Amino acid sequence: MSKAHSAYGASGVDIDAKMTALARAKRQIAKTHSSNVVGSFGSFGSLFKSPGKDHLLVSSMDGVGTKLKVAVRAGRHNTVGQDIVNHCVNDILVQGAYPLFFLDYIGLGKISQHVMAQVIEGLCKACQENNCALIGGETAELPDLYPQGEYDLVGTIIGAVEKKKLITGKDIRAGDVLIGLPSSGLHTNGYSLARAVIFRKAQLECDDEFPGTKQSVADVLLAVHRSYLKPIRTLMKKTTIRGLAHITGGGFYDNLPRVLPKNVNAVVDRAAWTPSPVFQFIEDAGNVSADEMYRVFNMGIGMVVIVRPADKTKALSTLRAAGESPVVIGEIENGKGKAVLH
Repeated sequence: MSKAHSAYGASGVDIDAKMTALARAKRQIAKTHSSNVVGSFGSFGSLFKSPGKDHLLVSSMDGVGTKLKVAVRAGRHNTVGQDIVNHCVNDILVQGAYPLFFLDYIGLGKISQHVMAQVIEGLCKACQENNCALIGGETAELPDLYPQGEYDLVGTIIGAVEKKKLITGKDIRAGDVLIGLPSSGLHTNGYSLARAVIFRKAQLECDDEFPGTKQSVADVLLAVHRSYLKPIRTLMKKTTIRGLAHITGGGFYDNLPRVLPKNVNAVVDRAAWTPSPVFQFIEDAGNVSADEMYRVFNMGIGMVVIVRPADKTKALSTLRAAGESPVVIGEIENGKGKAVLH
């Protein structure tokens, strides 16, 4: 049926545009596949070989949030796909899991083949970097739900961990050391506040130079949420990690307690590192309290590693050799399962 005679097309949904965009992406998606993928792309369900009975499956689901509004504003969509994959990879990594496969959901008001191509490009790039197969997903054109030009991006990841290598945090104890790994920026959290301060209050635009940097506002705000898979997997081979915390929405105050036993606190020294200029600008220009900043944003630390004091030196040297810039940001003390920031 031609588009000109399609009642569905007249109502705002273009099936042909969707199928054309997916067909064009098929070869790119196939590059993320390994021998563990069973069958071909496009089936109603996707198949993947089981990792075996000695493994546990670990799953997570998340979205990019209002960072997408920055992508739309800047007309740049090739990074948000990387954001969602890396975010999900990190979320299962904290339990010691490695990624197996990924599924995405893209919801749009109207299909734009250009936008879809860029989003899928980012998804495929990150999946390849994380050795994760992109095996399926859903693209929904919903003209009465999403405003013109807007879209949503959500991802689901399935990973695996050997039962004996599962990281739970249950044996974290007083005296353990907190090691922070740098973030690449805001990652995918706090963008409603960031946009309110940067675009509305400070009246900056995407092409303006971001204060305190030599980058544009778009470059700073669309910096890719980084994956910690490779350095953490390397560290796991060298020493025993007692706990990991991915610093996302809720910042330090809400994410560190997720891995703590109820009889200890994670005490963080905020003077141990200097947050990047984007955080300082938001705090100053938005008149945001320091406590709220550390509740909303990662403040320059995207992953926290918890090790025994005796393993600190080896952990730091291993991370440095893996290309990281780790910093000791605090320690575990007796307490009530809370994050305490000084």
